[in-house]
Amino acid sequence: MNLVAAIGKRERNPNIPRLEPGDRVRVHTRIVEGDRERVQVFHGTVMRLRKGGANASFTVRRIATHGIGVERTFLLQSPRVEKVEVQGHTHVRRAQLYYLRGRTGKAARLREKRTVEAAPAADAAATPAES
Repeated sequence: MNLVAAIGKRERNPNIPRLEPGDRVRVHTRIVEGDRERVQVFHGTVMRLRKGGANASFTVRRIATHGIGVERTFLLQSPRVEKVEVQGHTHVRRAQLYYLRGRTGKAARLREKRTVEAAPAADAAATPAES
């Protein structure tokens, strides 16, 4: 068995949650500078996901200073990716969000997904009834 097949059979990196296009994420990557190592955080919106076993990757886009867009692609199985934190989910209707490249400012914002919260029925049952 070659190395790519062995990595493909290996289980997913436990530090990477399930991602979807439109998620706002913080990606912690290990950067090597000479003999020193540090962790750098890149936060932005997931633009695309590429599946393919050991070659699976995701691209994150953020707006840097002066409105310049920066995209960075990370391999899911890379040992350089320390962890990925999902900050929030947005409502999108595309698998690849390439249309964000042409947008700046308020036009580049995505709408938040609504979360359905359960009714607080447990609180009403916990209060004793007066007799």
